[in-house]
Amino acid sequence: MAMNIPASGGDEEQAIAAINTTPLVDVMLVLLIIFLITIPVVNYSVPVAVPKERNEVRESKPETVVISVDAGGRTYWYDTPVRDTPALVARLTKVAAMNPQPEVHIRGDWHSDYEPVGRIIYACQAAGIAKVGFITEPPARN
Repeated sequence: MAMNIPASGGDEEQAIAAINTTPLVDVMLVLLIIFLITIPVVNYSVPVAVPKERNEVRESKPETVVISVDAGGRTYWYDTPVRDTPALVARLTKVAAMNPQPEVHIRGDWHSDYEPVGRIIYACQAAGIAKVGFITEPPARN
């Protein structure tokens, strides 16, 4: 924006009131670049130590209880089918009374729902089992 002031006589200098926006644009571009670089770094504000992938070889002890869930959602105590959750809790209560208490390993089929596995975890909690683990396949290495 320019402002022209008429001269009152002769060749006097005219006052031009114009804002030079070039430095303003430069400062705004620098700020934009700084924000674009720093925002992804600040995005995770809560420091959390995420576990790393690892394969831990565990020996299966004879007293370890293995409970499996097939693709249809049926539960098995080793190879024997378990009819419902109260029957599983009753079996796990007997195991929980042993000294030392054996571990319970859960094998869930890849295509199974989460609900049967959740029922097994609930049954372990209700029976007082202290150590529950999951049996998984190691990731494929290419």
